[in-house]
Amino acid sequence: MKYTNKFNIPQTFVNVLHRPTYSKGRANLSVTQLINSPKIVTLTQKYEAELEQDVADMVWSIFGTAVHGVLEHGKDKNHVVEERLHTEFEGWKISGAIDLQINVPEGIQIRDYKTTSAWAVMNEKIEWEQQLNIYAWLVETVKKKPVVDVGIVAIIRDWARRDAVKEGYPEAPIKELPVKLWPYAVRQEFVMERIGLHSACEFAIETESELPSCTPAEMWERPTVYAVKKKGGVRAKSLHDTQEEAEQALGKDSELEIRHGERIRCANFCAVSNYCDQWSAHKESTNKGTL
Repeated sequence: MKYTNKFNIPQTFVNVLHRPTYSKGRANLSVTQLINSPKIVTLTQKYEAELEQDVADMVWSIFGTAVHGVLEHGKDKNHVVEERLHTEFEGWKISGAIDLQINVPEGIQIRDYKTTSAWAVMNEKIEWEQQLNIYAWLVETVKKKPVVDVGIVAIIRDWARRDAVKEGYPEAPIKELPVKLWPYAVRQEFVMERIGLHSACEFAIETESELPSCTPAEMWERPTVYAVKKKGGVRAKSLHDTQEEAEQALGKDSELEIRHGERIRCANFCAVSNYCDQWSAHKESTNKGTL
């Protein structure tokens, strides 16, 4: 990975990126890679030396790493912090660095620190549930001790006191979020499923065949919707999945607006989009007006 510095951010930040503290060891995949899009992971590994990322885009990642380092100093006697566990399963070496394990009489509690947004806290993120449950699988597989519960400790970087009175908004800039703990068999089946998807991508690279596509969820895809709104207005009175449904909802004082879908991750947040045939095909068909 090559780092650019388009906005002349102080050299200290650049140095941090060139001196990473994170390592997945000798594992084929880390837990975060395992739950990520297999296509993105595979293309990242293939084009690692060619990829570029600007320091400005990494600031919150640096901040999150700093928070982890500070919180290590707050550990209690029954805490295990930043422990990386390794196991081999279905021929794949899997590793995961767990922020906090709390030893209690019943077993182990797992907590993961997230430096995140208020929106993320207010909306369920399935990736967090998947990550924490793979950590639980890893702990029970390696340590042979039961995991009794898992959860997120969210540090909300954009928390605003004036919004704390709103329904559903976090009441403080730090919030604990309980996460559903799956049965061990379900966790293991999920790990097996993810390994299968990554294996398919690896085989495609080795055989120079077409890579399996990213799913709509992996692309953070927003589908096209049809809005019925008051003529000259901005806010929609109703949203519809099809144009036919929207037209049926039109009144004399309303009009139809097509709000085209978009693949948010591909367009703005995917480091390998320039190497992705799926994204190239999507842009080409969109430019031709076929989507």
